[in-house]
Amino acid sequence: MHIKNLRRPQSWAVGVLATMLVLTAAVSSVMAQDANQPWMNSSLSPEERARLVLKQMTLEEKIALLHGNGMEHAPQWQMPLTHLSNGGAGYVEGVKRLGIPPIFMSDAAYGVRDSGANGRYSTALPSSLAAASSWDPQGACEYGALIGRELRAQGFNMSLGGGVNLAREPRNGRTFEYAGEDPLLAGTMVGNLMKCEQAQHVIGDLKHFVLNDQETGRNVVNAIISNRALQESDLLAFHIGIQIANQGAVMCSYNRINGDYACENTYTLHDVLKRDWGFNGFVISDWDGTHSTEKASAAGLDQEQPMANYFGPALMQAVKEGKVPMAEIDDHARRVLYAEFLSGIVDNPVEKGVVDVAGGLDIAQHLEEESIVLLKNEKAILPLNPAKIRSIAVIGGHADVGMISGGGSAQVDPPGGNAIAPPGQGATHWQDHIWFPTSPLKALRAKFPNAKVEFDSGQDATAAAALAKNADVAIVFAYQWLAEGMDLPTLSLPDNQDGLIERVAAANPNTIIVLETGTAVTMPWIGKVRGVVEVWFAGSSGHKALANVVAGEVNPSGKLAMTFPRSDADLPHPVIPPLPPEDEGQGTGADNGPTHVASKYTVHYDEGLKVGYKWYESEHKEPLFPFGFGLSYTSYTYSNLKTDNAQRTVSFEVKNTGKRAGAEIAQVYATLPEPAGEPFKRLVGWQRIELAPGESKTVTVPVDPRVMSIFDEQKNGWSLLPGTYKILVGPSSSQTPLNATLQIQ
Repeated sequence: MHIKNLRRPQSWAVGVLATMLVLTAAVSSVMAQDANQPWMNSSLSPEERARLVLKQMTLEEKIALLHGNGMEHAPQWQMPLTHLSNGGAGYVEGVKRLGIPPIFMSDAAYGVRDSGANGRYSTALPSSLAAASSWDPQGACEYGALIGRELRAQGFNMSLGGGVNLAREPRNGRTFEYAGEDPLLAGTMVGNLMKCEQAQHVIGDLKHFVLNDQETGRNVVNAIISNRALQESDLLAFHIGIQIANQGAVMCSYNRINGDYACENTYTLHDVLKRDWGFNGFVISDWDGTHSTEKASAAGLDQEQPMANYFGPALMQAVKEGKVPMAEIDDHARRVLYAEFLSGIVDNPVEKGVVDVAGGLDIAQHLEEESIVLLKNEKAILPLNPAKIRSIAVIGGHADVGMISGGGSAQVDPPGGNAIAPPGQGATHWQDHIWFPTSPLKALRAKFPNAKVEFDSGQDATAAAALAKNADVAIVFAYQWLAEGMDLPTLSLPDNQDGLIERVAAANPNTIIVLETGTAVTMPWIGKVRGVVEVWFAGSSGHKALANVVAGEVNPSGKLAMTFPRSDADLPHPVIPPLPPEDEGQGTGADNGPTHVASKYTVHYDEGLKVGYKWYESEHKEPLFPFGFGLSYTSYTYSNLKTDNAQRTVSFEVKNTGKRAGAEIAQVYATLPEPAGEPFKRLVGWQRIELAPGESKTVTVPVDPRVMSIFDEQKNGWSLLPGTYKILVGPSSSQTPLNATLQIQ
């Protein structure tokens, strides 16, 4: 080879030289910028970058980071800078001269809120409770990543999703926004969701910290609970989530905790979150959840939303008068800056783009298919065989046009508006019952082209029963709407749907119930129907996911993230304590009015640690369906349980003994040594296992020491008790065929 053969045209050399000059100039510019603004050096840690830029800020600039500037779509929350909010829930001014961008916030529990009002589009994912029922941390990651991408595409750089509150009160109107009743499951699922959401360069958030477990009187309710019970239940869920997500923000809640408001509670914010857990991000108040300046600042609140009533001019004045030390202001501002650097919103400024609609629909469908729980399948009525079924009666639930969604600040706007409203009149309003245009009727007709698939609204039970009587199968769609700002009066289905189901089941023994709910539901008709399918609030592709399960193209694998009781009477609190007359209006809508600060409204969580399945076991109450329960179109066996005391692991074999491929969620529980004083088991690990027909796999599950420990109130610390731990393994909390012991020294 001759060198001359490698010679390039002169134009190529000129181009290379020009490129080198441009690159040199760019590098020189960056070096000069870094010299003047060293915090823009992305190789430094978020802590160091926040510390460096903080030194350059004025008091006014620091305080500007510590409050919101209004909410565009809420008339009661308006400020001069509100118009800059991008149509979101909150706006925090940046520091332009130092390269610190503004924070554009949006609610985003199961999708980006207010997209319709802003002329945009958002994917509605299955509800958070649905996703938790998949027990799939990787699925939770996909869930969060999708929301993160759509937030950025719409111009937002902070998420206000990430609900971790336990289902201590299952009638809570926000149960669908949360991840069930167990701290390990909830913390793991939401932690992975928010970890992957923040990875899209949006500030992540976990909420509502803490014990915001009912909406009735949410602005005034005083939740009374022991420190041990709080630490081992609701706080533990948050701690697990934070350790996984390493997110930038935690939102404190509306309620009081043992006397003090959550957003000025020294124990939860300062002592636990920041001191004991070492959380470096910032604490943001729930909207209008700030009640003081000096007390809230000292307790650990870093940022007031959505206004500046306490952390604006009042905070500035408190500093000038020496009532709030500069060290507190610096700590608050540093935490906000840290979250900006940690999440990457400084180095990766938000740019509006186009939402991947088709990709979002595919992800929503996949996640819903994993989340559907088959609760009853008598005589293997499901799946239906398209080659044999000749007629299907579809009844109730507006199943001809759509599927219901959850309301409040989690509400995602459906494309085209509310499916049950007249054309052009389906705009979303606070606490509207919103149906997405996801028609199960159309999806079932597509899967069963040779069958006559007819619909009846169910408004006339006699007509519905007549249609059912002449069909091979009747599928009744039942719904239970939930929303922020209200609690359910009961877990019973509303609108006389129980009566409709009774009539249809009496007319056709082959009746299947599809439940679109945001929490548990009672089923007085359970012995009269052949099948029950829980689809939750199913999202933008729920109809397709359901049809695939009904037709057998997808084998259901979801398992309940919360217990379904037989009746309200079996709950720890059969009735939510009613509000006294002077507290009426607290927690019933978007604008709750002035908070009644002298309220004596109290809820005593005297069940303590016994949340969900722990309550039913310790009280010897048999639930309708236990935590962790879910059927499949195949069958599994468990065998060969072994424990490793040194490694603190549990291994066992799971075999698919049926004829279909499927995914089994194998669950590991433990009972603690007698000195713990706990008459119930705890979930300590699980694994979701894909198995072909006849295939078996050996599973090794590490036992999580966080959920094996107890909180010692006398020592104000955690303790892993020495002794014998009974290990139980199986497909649900009430079915654990394998047991062994684990010794901890």
